[in-house]
Parts: sequence; C-alpha cells; structure tokens
Amino acid sequence: MAENDTIYTPSDLKKTRYTKEEHFHCLENLTETPIELSLIHCGMEECRPLHIWHGVRYEYIIHFVRDGHGVFSVDNRTYHLSKGQMFLIWPKVEITYIADETDPWKYCWIGFRGSAAERALSDCGFGPQVDVLDAPDLAPIEKNISLILDHYEQVPGNMFLRASCLLSILGYLMESAQRPAEQETGSPAPYSRTNVYVTRAISYIKLHFADDLTIVDIAGAVGISRAYLNRAFQKELGMSVQHFLIDYRLHVAASLLMNTTLSVSEIAENVGYDDPLAFSKAFRKKFQLSPRNYRQSNHAMNILEKRIPDDLNTQT
Repeated sequence: MAENDTIYTPSDLKKTRYTKEEHFHCLENLTETPIELSLIHCGMEECRPLHIWHGVRYEYIIHFVRDGHGVFSVDNRTYHLSKGQMFLIWPKVEITYIADETDPWKYCWIGFRGSAAERALSDCGFGPQVDVLDAPDLAPIEKNISLILDHYEQVPGNMFLRASCLLSILGYLMESAQRPAEQETGSPAPYSRTNVYVTRAISYIKLHFADDLTIVDIAGAVGISRAYLNRAFQKELGMSVQHFLIDYRLHVAASLLMNTTLSVSEIAENVGYDDPLAFSKAFRKKFQLSPRNYRQSNHAMNILEKRIPDDLNTQT
C-alpha cells in the first residue's frame, strides 16, 4: 500500500462528504434510500370544450394546468382552475374534472404509485383537503414529461430514464414548496418542514377564506396541531395564523371595494365575516379608513399596494 493511500473504516464510509475544489467537485457516501416510486403514466393534452372525466383512479396523479380553464371536484370541494395551478388526484377517491366551455384547459400530468408516494406528496405541499396548489414554473416539468414520452420503448435504459424524470419532477416540486420564505426575503431559504406546513396552510386559506374558517380547521387540513402551526407561521412569516387569515381576508375585501359595486355587507360576507360591523372595525384598524371611505378615496389603490404582503401580490 502506498504511503499516501487512505484507509476508510466502515464508519467513515457512512458519512456523507461534499468536496468542492478547483479541480475536484464531489458528493460521496450518500445514504442508500428505500425509495419506491413507480411511474404509471404521463402525458399532455389540449382538451376539447367541456371534456369531462369522472370516476376513481388507483394511483396518484398530478395535473399541471398549462393554459386555459377548467373545474376540478373532489368530495364536497370544487375548484375553478387556470394556468399555473396543479391539482392532485388521490387513489380510490371519486373525482370529476371538466374543461371550460369557451377556454378549455391544456394540461400535462404524471401518474405514479409506491410506498414513498404519500411522503413525497406531503413534501410537495399536498395533504388532507389540500388538493390544489399554485405550480412553480412549468418548463422543467414539461421538459421531463416530454423526455419520458420520447423514450417510450420498453427497454432497460428507458425504464431508468423515465424513473429519473419522475424523481426530477417531484424533487423540483419539493424544492419549490420548501422555500416560501424566499418570496419574502429575496434570498433562498434553507430546507425546513415548517416551510412545507406554512405553504400548505396558505394554499388552504386561499381556497377557504370565505368559509367559517378556524385555526383548528387549517391545522387539521395540514395535519399538525394548532400550536405547531402557529409556531411555523411565526418562524417563517413573523405572524400568527390568525393574523395572516385576517390580513388575507381584508386585502381581498379591499380589492372588492375597488373593483366591484358590491355593498359593504356583501363584501363582508364574501370574505368570511358574518357581522358587517365587526368587518368594518377590522378594516378600519388595518387601513385607517372605513370601507366606504376607502372606496371613495382617490389614494385607496396606492395604500393597498403599499400594505399588501408580497405573498398576496405574487400568487394568484
């Protein structure tokens, strides 16, 4: 054995090591993972007007809306979707989705099964009653799906390539879901499970803010306790869940005041307030104007743009 040769012990070999030098760049000794994910199908489609699918599937399927509009229904939840959103079909759950009559959607999708699927989807931001999320940039997803479709022949090399494309798509979705704080700070946020929970909770709030929504409801949809969810919001956004929910409702109300002729009572009801007086009090506290004065003010839109959180400006 040469004098400079290195002897690795079993414990050394288990330690992940990352090296980056001028002429050497290496990631080694990764822990083997028991990931079991199998691609079942994938594709792209430009739907005809009112194209409909109804029934039960037996794999997990994520649809990515590339353009147009459509409606997705599961249990008692109905979502009106458009470009830049994605929806998940769970196994053994009855669902319906239908393309818009005048602007039918175009989408691509991946269907897969495996023991690691549910955990992977959780890390992507999906969960109980969280069937719809805003999608990240679809270009990498479309590229991987096109690559799968181009390598359709059933030969060993293509099987491995298709599997790698599936993992690449899921990894990309996880990375996007785990960094909501990047939108707030402008710099990448480190991996954090709390990021995933906050992202999932925000998606749920956006879909159900007009309902009689409680923090217990939101925590239950995310799958964690109310106390843990509040700690996650404080860590990632510097506010409680209740604070975020109220802010979101009031900013939606401000937009309705500026862009519709609905009465104050109607707007209050549309953003989840049963009591118009309670709504007016909360609105005045937030914007230093009553709803009626806000609507009449020539500077209302400027005030809205200055006060609205970045999260509400950047997401549809």
